[in-house]
Amino acid sequence: MEPDTAGAAEVFGLALRELREQAGLTLRELGKRALYDYTRLSRAERGEILVPEAQARALDRALNAGGVLTALRDAASGGTPAVTARPCSVTGSEPVTLEIRLPGGGSVTLSLSRRQFTQVLATGALAAAFPPAGTPDDADRTARALEQPARIDREVLGYFRRTLDEFYKADKMLGPRRLIGPVLAQTEVLDGLRASARPQHADPLFQVLAQHAEMAGWLLEDSGDLDAAAAWSRRAAEWAQCAGDANMTAYMLVRQSNIAALTGDRTAVVQLAAAARRTPGPVDPKLTALALQQQARGHARLGEHRECFTLLDQAAGTLAAHPDVTVPGAPAYLHHYDLRTLTEQSAACYQVTGQADRAVTILQDTIAVISPALIRDRGHLTAKLAVAVTRTAQPDPARAASLGLEALAAARQTGSARILGELRTLDQRLTGQWPGHPATRSIRDALAA
Repeated sequence: MEPDTAGAAEVFGLALRELREQAGLTLRELGKRALYDYTRLSRAERGEILVPEAQARALDRALNAGGVLTALRDAASGGTPAVTARPCSVTGSEPVTLEIRLPGGGSVTLSLSRRQFTQVLATGALAAAFPPAGTPDDADRTARALEQPARIDREVLGYFRRTLDEFYKADKMLGPRRLIGPVLAQTEVLDGLRASARPQHADPLFQVLAQHAEMAGWLLEDSGDLDAAAAWSRRAAEWAQCAGDANMTAYMLVRQSNIAALTGDRTAVVQLAAAARRTPGPVDPKLTALALQQQARGHARLGEHRECFTLLDQAAGTLAAHPDVTVPGAPAYLHHYDLRTLTEQSAACYQVTGQADRAVTILQDTIAVISPALIRDRGHLTAKLAVAVTRTAQPDPARAASLGLEALAAARQTGSARILGELRTLDQRLTGQWPGHPATRSIRDALAA
């Protein structure tokens, strides 16, 4: 059996056994119901074979599994079943508890060893839930590290860095709904390795841990769980300090400043961003520019417009002088932070300071060049554009509502609370300015639904 198929067979067998035991059936009893040899069912539960696709459907019916087994069997064949996976617990030396759910309501909770869980991550046995990354060699090396933490090495850490890169890319398309579970699971697996890591690998491991915790905090923020986002961001900052990573330490101050903006603490937005600029150590100039932009955002909301635009000019000058990341190991976001991104972010300042027409132009230009595949990013920009359209010199409520409905579809698909937050602002604007307009009713009804 090929490595990928072996990993999928193991997960299928675990699910089959859990479902059979939940139903209170013996292998013989299930074999009679599904018209399948019980000895082959036994082998399937041990992960030695994969049952035929037609038999997986019969087992689903016999166990009232809601399609879980069919979806897992499809995954083994290289399909992309509509499954999501949410780790329920990944702590200490205990097994990983993983809940697999289907849109139709079917679900099963599996108890996986750390080796099995790592194989799921590495081989793509749940391809629709985990972005694919790694090779069979990665899976084997990482499994050995989980069983013997002292074996952790540069290659194992490289595997976790690569999977994190895949999560970063997938986030722009999928949003938080599909990614929070896998990222938290990998973070907890890494934390389990931390206690037994050799001294020469401690700092690199802390750095990878900080990067994972930052990603977890970001996804939780996008999902609307700001308390959990703040907690994970603080945890990331602690691990970054343990690693001596000045860039990530400063970056986490910017991230916490961003969370403060969502909670309405405008003063904290400024203070945290300013603190990021004062972080000692080799901080990449791009990170300084990001902190300047974030601080400008806070000043704009405090009504301090002169300070806002002075800082934005400084950020633009810094990026123009330093177009590339220069410090090794800088946060992934900085590699994509450029003058165009800064311009898009400045739209919020223009809108707050009464220059909505300029904000609309910036957002339209940004959306025009962004790939339709980046569903979450495009949806968020579209929602912001919808709000800006209601604040221009010649507001257009019908266009704003049309843009809002487009963004709402992206919010539903990705689970992004940031998009919904913009749409709630749009609803308030339309209700306040055009209470009887059909556009107002369309947004209100769509949000209510």
